[in-house]
Amino acid sequence: MNAYRTSDDDHAPMMWVRNQAIYAAHFIVLVFVASLIVTSLLMATGFTAPLTWLTFDSGLVLRGQVWRLATYGLVNPPGQGLAVLGFAIDMLMIVWFGRELEKFFGRRIFLRFYLGLYFLSPLLFTLIGLRWPMHLAGETGAFALFIAFTTLYPNVVLLFNILAKWVAWALVALYTLLALAYHDWVGLLSLWITTGYAFAFVCFEQGRFTLPRLNFRRPRPKPKLRVLPDLKPAGKIVTTAPAKENSMAEMDALLDKIARSGLSSLTAKERAQLTKAREELMQKRSGRN
Repeated sequence: MNAYRTSDDDHAPMMWVRNQAIYAAHFIVLVFVASLIVTSLLMATGFTAPLTWLTFDSGLVLRGQVWRLATYGLVNPPGQGLAVLGFAIDMLMIVWFGRELEKFFGRRIFLRFYLGLYFLSPLLFTLIGLRWPMHLAGETGAFALFIAFTTLYPNVVLLFNILAKWVAWALVALYTLLALAYHDWVGLLSLWITTGYAFAFVCFEQGRFTLPRLNFRRPRPKPKLRVLPDLKPAGKIVTTAPAKENSMAEMDALLDKIARSGLSSLTAKERAQLTKAREELMQKRSGRN
């Protein structure tokens, strides 16, 4: 039973097209495919100026062009050879593994996860850009969806009867070696932070660990013993029978109330309790003398 199934609408498809369920992951792929088509047309006509306003550049972001944090993924040139195949594989990963994550966690948690994944790399690169210039363009993070899926279902059998967790380890090692071989430090850093984020996010949602809570509340000082004021009224007031013995906690609460709101905020019962406590305190002092 899915512990996250709190709302049928959140886990159900967004719509149906010819008996085909459409999830949020499908719309994400639709946006990237549309960006690929638009980028290709702009490159074909030689009108590439708009693309230069969309790619991520840490120096320009630090100068105030913060929209580049969100638009870098919309620049997807068609590429040649394996580059086209790589884009197609990324789209399949988003559709397949993103759909399974959305079914399990629900649409809101899935979208929160993907938005964090999308903005993670440019935000980190902006910080690194304070020392070294960083650039980024095109869709990233599709592989992290696969890592999130294998974290959620580590023992699912994939191709050639290999468990998902071993495939994930093998691919992370392979991509790391490729990045090191070609000195692709940006790609290597993006790989590690996105896969680490995906693994941590799923573990957190499953309750495997919790974030520490910082308590900035100062300890409440214990009020000092003060001489109780004379509360005997000029007129006669009706008081209820006091309790057998007032605890220190009740007296502290009454003293705090006087300090905050004044004597006028006390009820008749509270005044009677304070009067009795004052008389007892005076009797104790006279007995000592």
